[in-house]
Amino acid sequence: MLILRRSDVLAVLDGAEDAVCRTVRDAYLAHSRRETSVPHSVFLRFPGNTRDRIIALPAYVGGERPVAAVKWVASFPGNLALGLERASAAILLNSVTDGRPVALLEGAVISARRTAAGAAVAAATLTADAPGEVRSGVALIGCGVVNFEILRFLRSQLPELEAVTMFDLDPERAREFASRVPDLKVEIAGDVEEALAAHRIVSLATTAGEPHLSADSCLPGTVVLHVSLRDLTPESILAARNVVDDTDHVCREATSLDLAARLTGDRGFVTAEIGDLLAGAGALPYDAGSVTVFSPFGLGALDAALAAHVMDEAAARGLGIHLPDFSTDPEAGPGEVEQRDR
Repeated sequence: MLILRRSDVLAVLDGAEDAVCRTVRDAYLAHSRRETSVPHSVFLRFPGNTRDRIIALPAYVGGERPVAAVKWVASFPGNLALGLERASAAILLNSVTDGRPVALLEGAVISARRTAAGAAVAAATLTADAPGEVRSGVALIGCGVVNFEILRFLRSQLPELEAVTMFDLDPERAREFASRVPDLKVEIAGDVEEALAAHRIVSLATTAGEPHLSADSCLPGTVVLHVSLRDLTPESILAARNVVDDTDHVCREATSLDLAARLTGDRGFVTAEIGDLLAGAGALPYDAGSVTVFSPFGLGALDAALAAHVMDEAAARGLGIHLPDFSTDPEAGPGEVEQRDR
């Protein structure tokens, strides 16, 4: 068993935005080819507590580098008031040969960066044929870890990016976020409607538990990265072109798209899945007159693929802590461990 701490994961991923985006893109393509197994996420919630949750995301990714994994990720928004990060996570990788656990990784960094890479890959894909000014700026609504990573990855995928406008319900968080953004023109919006109208790429990464935003303030031709999934009203979803990572996954757990599906009784408002667009199985030209919304549920396949990449790189560099007898009893004879487990 290889144990990879946060410092080990950061050593692999810092400055590796292009490699992370390639890994995420390949995972989307594998999902499009039906080379993945992605059971529905399991949400652990607590009686009388509607904000906090812990989610299990199991997944298998096939292809040249097969991997099986599960991510156990907690979201406790109240942590922010305590000076702690909202999310924490661990990822367990298993051998696809004998099923034994082979690595345990700190997962919050991997989770945030695969989320950001997925958003950046989608933004680059959905604006590939757009006029240059469309890719020159981004509005960030929610000034937390995820949007900071999204900005980092957008900069790696959109070299035209030169301006960012941000908004947070906590003005101090917005100011602190702005102080960490170098080499871009930075503005802090006075309200969310101003932010929505500032640029034609908008990233929503908030802790909202139910829809609270209309897309009416967005400029025509805006691409909305609806990362937190519960910001936009169902009416805004139904009025937009909708791209998702997996239709079945994203239309559940009271997401904005789930609510839209309940209103209409079907999922016909979903225009395309991102893996199919990347594979060339479908086309969605940029539309200067419409709002396009990308809503990624966050497939465990992305976490599994990126965790495998981190494990491989870390092992090659000699990083982490090795526990050779984690899943075996060094004093047991052949078969004794299995017998004891029965």
